[in-house]
Amino acid sequence: MAARGGKRAAERSAQIKAKRAKLNKNKSPQTERKTKTVSFAADNEEASANVISVPPPVSAGKWTNKERVLVFSSRGISFRTRHLMLDLKTMMPHSKADSKMDRKDKLFVVNEVCEIKNCNKCIFFEAKKKQDLYMWISNVPHGPSAKFLVQNVHTLAELKMTGNCLKGSRPLLSFDPKFDKEPHYALLKELFTQIFSTPQYHPKSQPFVDHVFSFTIADHRIWFRNYQIIEEDASLVEIGPRFVLNLIKIFQGSFGGPTLYENPHFQSPNTHRRMIRLATAAKQKERQMVKEIQKEKRKEEQEVITQDVTDDVFETPAEPKAPQVELEAPGPRRSKKLRLSELKKRTLMKRKGLR
Repeated sequence: MAARGGKRAAERSAQIKAKRAKLNKNKSPQTERKTKTVSFAADNEEASANVISVPPPVSAGKWTNKERVLVFSSRGISFRTRHLMLDLKTMMPHSKADSKMDRKDKLFVVNEVCEIKNCNKCIFFEAKKKQDLYMWISNVPHGPSAKFLVQNVHTLAELKMTGNCLKGSRPLLSFDPKFDKEPHYALLKELFTQIFSTPQYHPKSQPFVDHVFSFTIADHRIWFRNYQIIEEDASLVEIGPRFVLNLIKIFQGSFGGPTLYENPHFQSPNTHRRMIRLATAAKQKERQMVKEIQKEKRKEEQEVITQDVTDDVFETPAEPKAPQVELEAPGPRRSKKLRLSELKKRTLMKRKGLR
């Protein structure tokens, strides 16, 4: 049985080899493809017979400003932060992604990751306690860098954002006039322009502008908005995402170094939550004290009113009478039996009609 199986396998291999040889004989040598010459001709010029005329591209130019932004995060971020990070990547064609960084690693490791990815700017999202989100923006490797607390995050997927823009288009950056008045805001403005502006003639970008990134300052915070430009009446419709950046510190180096500016109006989320807990505890203590005071008042003995003052209001005093003095002695009193006999006599006389 083993010999028969070996013979069959040998026959099959021989047949397959014969079929391959026949197919190779029937194949003709490949003809060399003729390369077509392409030249960019203007609209007025006429194209020759052998040359194909193609209109020149709108984005014809050299990519000189080679800004590359690394956008990634630490482990433990929420789903909303993940969607915000993906929205920033889609809006910025010059961005790159990387895997999440471990919590145990220190922040200066981000500089090495940016060097490996050939990036000179970085947006790093750091999550703490699964509820607080911090954002670092940095100029790698020499600095400066800034740390923000991210609040009021809304992503592109929410239905409130009705606008829409083409992917890869270049944005206009609109800054509040307050950015030019104070030095720390001027430094942040330069960082934002280098990070969020798409370089001209970038390979993944499109040569048109149809949306605006707005940075406004209110309540000592930076409010980020993204608007679509409508061509018909030049009005703006919000696209998203939207978030608020509460500045914490500005450092001289990348992810560290001496502190250039510290926000005096910043209140950490831990202290904010502690103040809320203390306020609720104070309210509870106040309610408990009110209840105890009410109980003490109920236990106190109330004064028992024995006589009502209003009872003698309508009583008028009677006129005084002179005392009667009897000068004569009273007569003898009749007994009850004599009285009964006299009554009987009278009734009999009435019946007989004698009286």
